[in-house]
Amino acid sequence: FVLFPAVLMAQTTWLNVDAGTEYSVALRSDHTLWSWGYNGNGQLGIGNMTQQLSPVQVGNAADWKEMAAGDFHVLAVKTDGTLWAWGLNGSGQLGDGTTTTSLVPIQIGSENNWKSVSAGVTHSFAIKTDGTLWSWGFNGNGELGNGNQNDVHEPAQLGTDTDWLMISCGGIHNVALKTDSTLWAWGYNGNGAFGNGTDVSSDVPLLIDSITHWKTVSAGYSFSLAIKDDNTLWAWGFNGNGQLGIGNNTSVQVPVQ
Repeated sequence: FVLFPAVLMAQTTWLNVDAGTEYSVALRSDHTLWSWGYNGNGQLGIGNMTQQLSPVQVGNAADWKEMAAGDFHVLAVKTDGTLWAWGLNGSGQLGDGTTTTSLVPIQIGSENNWKSVSAGVTHSFAIKTDGTLWSWGFNGNGELGNGNQNDVHEPAQLGTDTDWLMISCGGIHNVALKTDSTLWAWGYNGNGAFGNGTDVSSDVPLLIDSITHWKTVSAGYSFSLAIKDDNTLWAWGFNGNGQLGIGNNTSVQVPVQ
């Protein structure tokens, strides 16, 4: 009877989790951040490159709001709206203006109006509270959406639109939703990952579906998944391993339920 209440209080409540390449990061209800797994590029953010077989706390901050695990780098936003990053930085994907890897979280810029983040293989995206979209990192496939294929080492605004709702970075393409629930995509499209019926890539965002019924999207490596507002699940792109879940391994260039 003495120990039972203590056991209940010790139980951990997790708010969110994200998986990178052979490592994981998770957010607890007390807004502490934890990581585990492979750490060869400092992506665990614990100040070294030693793998961890169970969750370890990232620093001692208790004001993390959300995070996104890329291939070997992590982006995060704190409750005060500041932007942070750590891990591999060979293409400027951390956004600190350098290509120097960081083993601990470093603040990116000084602005405090960041809302959400998404990390790709070597590129990064974030949305601000004003609905603007920002990108940085590797851009060899036009995945930054800025009209060229030059790497960017600091967050740069993508266009002038202020109605971006969510963004999901895949391996070398991205899918996004605007506040009107329209679907957009850009980057590499060799396997139909955009869902627009072609395999033509684009270095600027393309409107994929103007029908306003998309609720959430997620980009994988050359394939995409989405849920409509009627809660149906859709998939498109590369399907060589059956990742689309449609009962075969045939790739498709348009969304299929």
